Amino acid sequence: MSVFTTLTEDEVAVWLQQFDIGHLQALKGIAAGITNTNYFVITDKNRYVLTIFEKHTLDELPYFVDLMAHLAAHGVPCPTPVADKHGVSLHLLHGKPALMVSCLQGKDIAIPDIEQVRQVGATLAQLHLAGMSFTRQSVNQRDEDWRNVTAQQVMPKLSEADQKMLRAELDYQHSLNVSELPSGVVHGDLFRDNVLFDGEKLGGFIDFYYACHDILLYDVAIAVNEWCLHHNGPDLGNLDEEKMQAFLDAYQRLRPLSAQEWKLWLAMLRRAALRFWLSRLYDFYFPQDGELTHTKDPNHFKKILQQYLDMAEDLGA
Repeated sequence: MSVFTTLTEDEVAVWLQQFDIGHLQALKGIAAGITNTNYFVITDKNRYVLTIFEKHTLDELPYFVDLMAHLAAHGVPCPTPVADKHGVSLHLLHGKPALMVSCLQGKDIAIPDIEQVRQVGATLAQLHLAGMSFTRQSVNQRDEDWRNVTAQQVMPKLSEADQKMLRAELDYQHSLNVSELPSGVVHGDLFRDNVLFDGEKLGGFIDFYYACHDILLYDVAIAVNEWCLHHNGPDLGNLDEEKMQAFLDAYQRLRPLSAQEWKLWLAMLRRAALRFWLSRLYDFYFPQDGELTHTKDPNHFKKILQQYLDMAEDLGA
């Protein structure tokens, strides 16, 4: 959620005339994130989020628009796409796809407590269950092919030790048989800056633009790698067992994990850590130009992956 495409209040005010949402009062760029351009659009009627898609084409986006509408209709707290006077949600701005959605209450949190972690786990299970009745499918943009291509791009930049670690994990993930794991709609990017809390109450999940049809357990692992760490103190970046147990307990009250999922749980934690180590390496070495952007430290996820490799070694896995 960075600003790569600069908009002015005057051009947005004109653009908004095709909607019935009032007159523009303020336009504010959103700095967090690294993929799309996002602005708060504040009118005399309400507050919205405007996204300019920097990488998606117009043809790729109906899946995400329909998914958010489906999840919202099934009680999952998430943004609702805003349609214009003709019922159309997707438009072009600066020649790029643009979408406005409702602005949820709350803000992201830096250090979640146990109760907030439980709410995230329960809401993710709610999303997975609601997604089972969503008939459209979209492939994972960050699948094995992407991992292999991205690894080849960043490999020359890495130390010999990191190259060895990366190659070994790619080989391990390729060797896995995940055909029996339940799949469905996944969020794919459930980081703290994509979850809003209104005080202690979860306000909603946002930024569904990595959502796709994939392994549900993988989505759980992505979330655990973000929400169930020590976020301060001497154990910063290490797995917080108490938070992980709280997350999984809350999730399983709605969707219990199968024996096969438990068998591959550590493998999915490793896959999730690998995915974000790779994407952060790419963004670090091949940054995209933009205003207000933040490049995130790749070593954070290398450290997480190393923890799981150490666990696997201790278990003889």
